[in-house]
Amino acid sequence: MKTLLNLTLNGRAREDAVPENMLLLDYIREVAGITGTKSGCDGGECGACTVLIDGRPRLACITLAHQVAGRQVETIEALAEQGRMSALQRGFHEKLGSQCGFCTPGMIMAAEGLLRRTPDPSEADIRQALSGNICRCTGYVKIIEAVQAAARERQPEQAA
Repeated sequence: MKTLLNLTLNGRAREDAVPENMLLLDYIREVAGITGTKSGCDGGECGACTVLIDGRPRLACITLAHQVAGRQVETIEALAEQGRMSALQRGFHEKLGSQCGFCTPGMIMAAEGLLRRTPDPSEADIRQALSGNICRCTGYVKIIEAVQAAARERQPEQAA
C-alpha cells in the first residue's frame, strides 16, 4: 500500500506516494532520481549510503522513507554551492581522499555532519565520526587530511 510522504530533500519540498516499506535509499535513488547516495552493503555496515537527516548522519539503507516524513534530508548533491564543490568536497579532491570514489559520498556526508557539530575537530573526533564508513581503496590518512583541510577552510565561515 502506498501512502504520501512529505519531506524536504536537498532544500526542496517533496510529496510522493511511496510504499510503506520503501527504504530511504530506494526513495532517494528511484523516486527522486538522485544517485550520489550509494548502496554498498544493504545492511548498515559500510556507510556508503550516509545522508544527513536534520543535519545528522544516518544510513539510508536501513531507514524507512516514511521515518523521515516532515524532516530535512540532504544528500551529497546538496553540498555543492552554485555548481561549485563545497570545502569538504574540495578537500577530498585536493588531498586525494578518494580513490575509486564509491565510498566518497557517504564519507563526505558523515564528515559534514561532524563539521556542523564540531567545527574544529581533533583527529580522534574525525576518526570517530567516520568509523562507520568503510573504504576499501585507501588507508584513511588522506581522508582524515581532507576533513582537516575542510575544517580549516571553513573556519572563517563559522566566525561570520
